[in-house]
Amino acid sequence: MSLHVPSPIHDTTSCDKAVEIVHALTGFKLNRDQVDYLELMAKLVEDYERETVAEPTPLKGIVTVKFLLAENNLTGNILGHIIGVDRSIAYRILKGTRNLTADHIKKLSARFAVSADLLLA
Repeated sequence: MSLHVPSPIHDTTSCDKAVEIVHALTGFKLNRDQVDYLELMAKLVEDYERETVAEPTPLKGIVTVKFLLAENNLTGNILGHIIGVDRSIAYRILKGTRNLTADHIKKLSARFAVSADLLLA
């Protein structure tokens, strides 16, 4: 790997090169100077990405529920069993005409081992 003098990143090519350097150094036993260099390169990448990469739009809780059901090949009937409601209520939740309650979110979070934050509307 060639020597790369740390400098602010202004384009994707420079960012890609910096990421390559970070990946090349990660996972090795490094001396103090190498650790400082790695941390500086990672900070430069982080700064560039914070300025240029848009934050993802948070998904609505019901979108997450639908995704979890689909990924696990589960139906609205099973959703009703998981959250302890009649299937008609489960289907209303999936259609968006009824909201998840705190108890529903707690049960879904436990069942799918995900943060409750992902299930909030």
